[in-house]
Amino acid sequence: MAGPGSRVFISHLAGVSVFDPNGDQVGRVRDVVVALRIGARPPRVLGLVVEVVGRRRIFLPMTRVTSLESGQVLTTGVINMRRFEQRPTETLVLAELLDRRVTETATGAEVTVLDVGMVSTRLREWEVSKVFVQRGKPSRLRKSRGETVTLDWSAVTGFTLAEEGQGAANLLATFEQLRPADLASMMHHLSAKRRAEVAAALDDERLADVLEELPEDDQVEILGKLQDERAADVLEAMDPDDAADLLSELPGDEAERLLQLMEPDEAEPVRRLLSYEENTAGGLMTTEPIILEPDATVAEALARVRVRDHKPALAAQVYVCRPPNETPTGKYLGTVHFQRLLREPPFTLLGSLLDDDLDPLPPDTPLPLITSYLATYNLVAAPVVDEADHLLGAVTVDDVLDHLLPEDWREAALHGGENGPTEDSTVEHESEAHRGR
Repeated sequence: MAGPGSRVFISHLAGVSVFDPNGDQVGRVRDVVVALRIGARPPRVLGLVVEVVGRRRIFLPMTRVTSLESGQVLTTGVINMRRFEQRPTETLVLAELLDRRVTETATGAEVTVLDVGMVSTRLREWEVSKVFVQRGKPSRLRKSRGETVTLDWSAVTGFTLAEEGQGAANLLATFEQLRPADLASMMHHLSAKRRAEVAAALDDERLADVLEELPEDDQVEILGKLQDERAADVLEAMDPDDAADLLSELPGDEAERLLQLMEPDEAEPVRRLLSYEENTAGGLMTTEPIILEPDATVAEALARVRVRDHKPALAAQVYVCRPPNETPTGKYLGTVHFQRLLREPPFTLLGSLLDDDLDPLPPDTPLPLITSYLATYNLVAAPVVDEADHLLGAVTVDDVLDHLLPEDWREAALHGGENGPTEDSTVEHESEAHRGR
C-alpha cells in the first residue's frame, strides 16, 4: 500500500483494474465506500466496490489493498465474492457525494463537489481528507467557468443532509466511457432518487441506449419521473421495438398519452408493433432493418452496414425490396448476407445476389418457430413479411433471447446472476468480519 500521506482523488479510481496476488484481473473499481463520522472528523474509507465478471459487484476492504499506484489496484489475501449490499451507515463517494451542494464553512457559500481526495494514515488506514469543489452556481457541463478550489474536509459542511435536485454532471463525466450496458449497471445500483438525477443529466440518445439495457421496473420508474415531453423524446430515440416493449408495461392511457406526444412518423411504427401479440414475429421484430433496392451496389450496401448505429445482428444482412424503402416496404425480393457482400466486386448490383430460397416469417409466427428457424438455418436475423409480400421488419437473435430468458434476467445479470461464485467455488472467501466495519 502507498505510504502514509499518499493522496488519491477518488474519481481517478473509477474503472481502474483490480489484480489479485497472482497478477490475474479480478474486476474494475466502480466506487469507494466510506463511513461518515460526527462533526468535522474525516470519513474513514472502508473499501472499494469492484465489478467482477457478470457485473457482480463485490466489496474489497482497504485492508486487502496493497497498492493504488500506476493506474491499478493490487490486492492480497482472500476475496469475498458475495454480492455487495450497501449498509445504512455507508456512503458511496462517486454515486452519492459527487455533484452535491455543500457549504464552505469560512464563507457560508454553497459549493459543488467535483471530486473527493483520500489519504493514507500512519495506522495504514485511509480517510477522506480533501474536497475539490466549484464555487458559484452548478452547471450541467463538467467544464464550467466557476472557480475551483481544493478544501480540507473540515472546511465544508452539509454532507449528511438530505438534498433535493442533486446534479449528476461530474458523476457522468467519471463514467463517460462506459458502454450503455455498463452505465445501466451503474444506474441500477443507485438509489431511486440518484437514478432519476442521473437520467435527467443524460441526453436523450444516451438515456435511450441505457433504458434499453435496464430491467423493466427501472425503465418504468425512470420514464415516469421524466416530463411527458422529454419522455416522448426519449421514446423516439429508442429502437421502435424497445420503445413498444416499454410502453406495453405502462397503463393504456399513459402509453397513449406518450404516443400522442411523439412525432407521428416515430409513433407509427411503435403503434404497429403494439398491435401484434408479444411473443410473435410481429411483436419481436424491429421495424428499422437495412433496406436497399435491387439496383443498389455492393459498395452502397457495405457503406450502410458500416454505420455504427446498426446493431451487429441487423448489420449481418441487407434486405432487398421494391420502393418504398421504409417499412412496410414495396415487394420483398430477398436477402443479401454480409459475407456475400465481402466476396463480390463493389459495383455488383444487389438484385443479382439475392438469397431467396428461404421463406420469410409471417408476423404471427410464434416464438418457438422463430427460434427453430434461426437455429435450423444458422441465422442471426430473419425478415418478417406480410401476405402482400411487404417487408414489415426483421427479428434478430437478441430479440429472441430477450424473450427466451427468464423475465428477470436483466435484474439477475446486473446483480451478477444467481449462479455466480459461491462458498464452494474455487475463489477463496473471507468472513463478514473481514469487511472492516
